Amino acid sequence: MIAFALTRRLALATLAAAALASPFAVRADVTPPDALIKQLSTEVIDSIKADKAIQSGDVSRIIALVDTKVMPNVNFQRMTAMAVGRNWRSATPEQQQKLQTEFKTLLVRTYAGALTQVRDQSVALKPYRAAPTDTEVVVRTEIKGKGEPIQLDYRLEKSDSGWKIYDVNVLGVWLVEQYKNSFAQEIGAVGIDGLINKLADKNKAAAKG
Repeated sequence: MIAFALTRRLALATLAAAALASPFAVRADVTPPDALIKQLSTEVIDSIKADKAIQSGDVSRIIALVDTKVMPNVNFQRMTAMAVGRNWRSATPEQQQKLQTEFKTLLVRTYAGALTQVRDQSVALKPYRAAPTDTEVVVRTEIKGKGEPIQLDYRLEKSDSGWKIYDVNVLGVWLVEQYKNSFAQEIGAVGIDGLINKLADKNKAAAKG
């Protein structure tokens, strides 16, 4: 229940994702990480506010929004690899791809209900401190609306195509760690294929619901 509640809160920010990239040279005109988070969060929230279909719970529209707005700024491979942990190295390329696919579907469908609740939220950046030479940074934000502000921290890594998100922290819990523990238990009990099958079953059940 705690994990689900945290995921729903993450959904109000419309991000839960992660990014994999190497610290190659980045173009001089690349968007700074704090500006990227502000722009991305605002664009997604504004899109939800303007889309009655999303507000009414149209999952296909939510998935389309995530794919077009969020995922280009996320490397889901690293997010999945970190969540799977040491078992990622022993997974075959096919298993790795299936894990990425099912994990992404799980997150998007889990967020769907909370995304329909976005109405008057806005994003405020907290003071950002980083050196020009840093290749990994943390951007801290608050999602403001009705009730208490929701504090969200983003880990970003510099890549050859710009800054990419690779983890999100809400209320002191990093998203990857949240899933890493449960994934490790599942793999220990039923193996990698068992985890894939369990994720697929959850996604199928959610689609029917």
